[in-house]
Amino acid sequence: MMESQPLQDPTATATAAGEEPAGAPPAVVPGKEFTRTCKGLVVVLIGGYVLLQLLPSSLNYLAIIPSKTIPYVWTVFTAGYIEQVLPGAIGSSLGLLFCGKDIEPVWGRKEFLKFIILINSICGILAFCIAIGLYCVTGKESFLVTPLSGFHGCLAGFLVALKQLLPNLELPMCFFWKIKAKWMPFFVVCFSSIMAFIVPDSINFLPTLVSGMYVSWLYLRYFQRNPLTGLKGDPSDDFSFPSLFPAAMRPVTDPVANLFDRMLCARSRPSEVALPVSDPAKASRRRERGERVLEERLAADHAVDTEAPAHTAED
Repeated sequence: MMESQPLQDPTATATAAGEEPAGAPPAVVPGKEFTRTCKGLVVVLIGGYVLLQLLPSSLNYLAIIPSKTIPYVWTVFTAGYIEQVLPGAIGSSLGLLFCGKDIEPVWGRKEFLKFIILINSICGILAFCIAIGLYCVTGKESFLVTPLSGFHGCLAGFLVALKQLLPNLELPMCFFWKIKAKWMPFFVVCFSSIMAFIVPDSINFLPTLVSGMYVSWLYLRYFQRNPLTGLKGDPSDDFSFPSLFPAAMRPVTDPVANLFDRMLCARSRPSEVALPVSDPAKASRRRERGERVLEERLAADHAVDTEAPAHTAED
């Protein structure tokens, strides 16, 4: 059975504060423990890396090599679980564990696995198409023979999911610096773009990262059955495509968002009728209630941790 933390209902908190709790979904709080599903997937990622070290030729049958993808069509589905280097295997495993402990308890194991399979599969297909397109434009054969694989597309999707569920969750970047989850997708795109110029080989990761972010946003925005509201999609302004970027970029991102919205999502537009998150004011109040519940829970956990040594000393 999945190890998870129960969602806490902010109704009691909202009522005590004298606010209207009607229609508010349960608040989302960070998980405390790594889930069994994530631990199992880590075994898959590490196992794939070990397999490549023992049988290097297996890379031809598990990673996307555009010149060999036909007839090896299955590689677009397996490449997302194959890490070619040790730092990639370790980084993907840690990202999966720490992101999954916050996401899986909210979505459930079935939806969590569905999301991973969907994002990895679509990212694999897009990586193949982009490589072929770059070859046609540049004529460089390296785009046809470079193996493409890795879990980074799905990790990018997790960052978008965290923006939706816990936008104000502070994620550690280094020993003294933290960044809120709502800005992490933009930060990763900027950092990866800069690294693509500094380290040319890293450009192979950029299309998959961007694809993972956009595909995951499309799915969460228009298609996922929201586990908190029970309705399809999330049309709130806090999760619009321009919200992934700083406000100063809205003049650029708004037209792009509207263009892709008309092209790809006209028939899948989530209903704004009777959807509690469609009202920006209500959505903002609901997020504030959730944040208060989160702060109270963290304060309570801290109090328990500080009281425990005192009781031990008295005994």
